[in-house]
Amino acid sequence: MQAILALEDGRIFRGHGYGAPGECQGEVVFNTSLTGYQEIATDPSYAGQIVVLTNPQIGNYGTNQADNEAARPYIEGLIVREFSPISSNWRSEQVTDEYMERYSVPVLAEIDTRALVRHLRTHGVMRGVISTVETNPEVLVQKAKSIRKMDGTDLARVVSTKSMYEFDSSDPRNQSDDPLLSGAHFQDENAGKRLHVVAYDFGIKQNILRMLTREGCRITVVPAETTAEDVLGLKPDGVFLSNGPGDPEPVDYAVRAIRKFMGKVPVFGICLGHQLTGLALGGRTYKLKFGHHGGNHPVRNNVTGKVEITAHNHNFAVDPDSINANEVELTHVDLNDQTLEGLRHKTLPLFSVQYHPEAAPGPHDSHYLFRDFRKLMEEWKG
Repeated sequence: MQAILALEDGRIFRGHGYGAPGECQGEVVFNTSLTGYQEIATDPSYAGQIVVLTNPQIGNYGTNQADNEAARPYIEGLIVREFSPISSNWRSEQVTDEYMERYSVPVLAEIDTRALVRHLRTHGVMRGVISTVETNPEVLVQKAKSIRKMDGTDLARVVSTKSMYEFDSSDPRNQSDDPLLSGAHFQDENAGKRLHVVAYDFGIKQNILRMLTREGCRITVVPAETTAEDVLGLKPDGVFLSNGPGDPEPVDYAVRAIRKFMGKVPVFGICLGHQLTGLALGGRTYKLKFGHHGGNHPVRNNVTGKVEITAHNHNFAVDPDSINANEVELTHVDLNDQTLEGLRHKTLPLFSVQYHPEAAPGPHDSHYLFRDFRKLMEEWKG
């Protein structure tokens, strides 16, 4: 199939279409991870976005159930340099092309992704359309201009679970091939010390739930709009605020809930959960020019002085100047652009990070944050 990418500023890229035929639209962002295209595709934080992968060879190890971060892909479309028609890996259960077609995800390949990424870095992320059915670039550019902007859009309620459920770590669909997350680890030193965590699903990744389980937690997952009163009624030992897509400012219902949790129960937030925590503390958020998406971002831990290589996926950030330094400590900072990457309250049991300590895919440098959350809950409970 012939396929076209049209950006809202009129830039056109022509290539070949794979995956599902048809058309998709969304905000075009790029991800610099070397591996993990399936985890990226199934991350709900990418809802409303078309993802460009800078690694030139994609699809060569196929897809499998264990690598899903959600039940299905959430990306609107995928753009790559080379798209493999075969799978060369013993773990593969389905060729990537068939996987994308199965879930109606259009793939644009055989374009100059370096030129596209340079364009996005220079001019910022922008809205775009991929089409295998419309051949008139002017028509596609107009469609791109009409797409709703990410700014001001609440996508958390769109991707969130519609009903409360208990995460079952014994279900094979919820298990990982990673030995660090194997069932043996769930039964180790934390056996008999089960802590009850209520996890808000703003677009939660599967590996976050695995990491919490590894720390001896029993997890109840609740919809994004669940009230603080309903959560406290479940008598949790801690509340977790998940990652998710879209602009944090319209998610005001979650901000109100977080404020009611402060001082009543330990709170840990990741990504969107971090941004919502910043807003609950009286801070502001802003949109980055082209966001952070990749598994190779250096972050300095201001508490220890150590540098962690971390996985990122966010378009918005908390303004550090808007945070009250008398009450809140800024714990982590991105060494590429000085973006605020972590904070914790000085007197209340609350902390959050902008990046993804669960990685999937990515380095394991930041796994300690889940242990810190467990220890915080144990201390608070004691």
